[in-house]
Amino acid sequence: MSSSKNANSNLLSGDTMKASETNSVVKIIGSGSRLSSLDFYRGLVMVFLMLESTELYGHLVKDTQPGTFFHSLAIQFTHYPWHGLHFWDLIQPAFMFIAGTAMAFSLTKQTAQGRSWNQQAKHALKRSGWLFFWGVLDYAVRGDHLSFELWDVLTQLSFTMLVAFLIFKWKPSYQILFSIGLLILTECLYRLTHVPGFDQPFTDQHNFGNYIDLILMNKINPGGWVAINCIPTAAHTIWGVVAGKWLLSLPDNKAKIRHIIILGVLALLIGYGLDISGITPIIKRIATTSFTLVSGGYCLLALAFFYFWIDVLNHKRWLHFFTIVGMNSIFIYLFFEIVVSRWLGEYINTIVNGIISPTGLSHSAIMIIAALTIFVFEWCLCFWLYRKKIFFKV
Repeated sequence: MSSSKNANSNLLSGDTMKASETNSVVKIIGSGSRLSSLDFYRGLVMVFLMLESTELYGHLVKDTQPGTFFHSLAIQFTHYPWHGLHFWDLIQPAFMFIAGTAMAFSLTKQTAQGRSWNQQAKHALKRSGWLFFWGVLDYAVRGDHLSFELWDVLTQLSFTMLVAFLIFKWKPSYQILFSIGLLILTECLYRLTHVPGFDQPFTDQHNFGNYIDLILMNKINPGGWVAINCIPTAAHTIWGVVAGKWLLSLPDNKAKIRHIIILGVLALLIGYGLDISGITPIIKRIATTSFTLVSGGYCLLALAFFYFWIDVLNHKRWLHFFTIVGMNSIFIYLFFEIVVSRWLGEYINTIVNGIISPTGLSHSAIMIIAALTIFVFEWCLCFWLYRKKIFFKV
């Protein structure tokens, strides 16, 4: 991972559109301007992840009474056990979708600057390699032993980003068709392979994804996560690229927003239709077709709303809090996954508990305060990097 002193550098670099499409956006990207809504969207997702890293959501679930409004709200920040959907199930798709949108802007800028496809491809391979390395490293230590696991979001992103790059120069319609092909491939793998013991497409521990994990890692994730989620969720990154291309190339804001909304609504309708009809259930842990469509649809609609509210209507007040985090998203993700979860979180919890416990506050309240303290520390670290114009990228 490298660092940059350029305040306008993107976290995820890449390549570009055709020359005819590039000419229409050179003025936009050549000035060094950024898409404020994309910066906010990325920062918002990272803030949610930072709060999760402090175990705040877990404390809120434990400390609220089941059946109450606040408990129902709190469990939205946990993954659905199997068949169903919580708000938290949309965070990883958003992370991968945003990476695709950022790729569209970054690659278009690089083409405008005269970088060849070979140069871009070399960087894309290097970037995917680093993402894979950091993703494996994140899960490499399990207690007192080393472990090789492929379930981390960065490991998944290393694949989806490379796929999105390889078809980047295709027309958006062809890219969408390719993403549909990935979903059909996933359906076929789960339904038609008939591996003994792993021939139940949508049953935890007995599906094709579990079988592949045995081959790749000689283990099955007890939570039901599978490594080949990267195949269907490549659609999220591809749809992010498509949305980015539309934002860069379509003639007016109405057309940009209309295209994104139509694709988002279609994805939602088809995804929920597959689930309600009983054809394919919505299961995040194995990224079923219905889940990928529904979550991708929400990502598209969120981008359309943020673009309209922030970039079109120019509501940019209070965005700085989020964009500061988004500017170093890969760094802060690795920081809280490796440093906070394995050492700093417990350290800060102990300090806060020691200072506040004499006041008589309940243990639950102290843990919530400790979680917020960890979050403030993480945000201040991002702010310090921002002030120093240090931006980590891969």
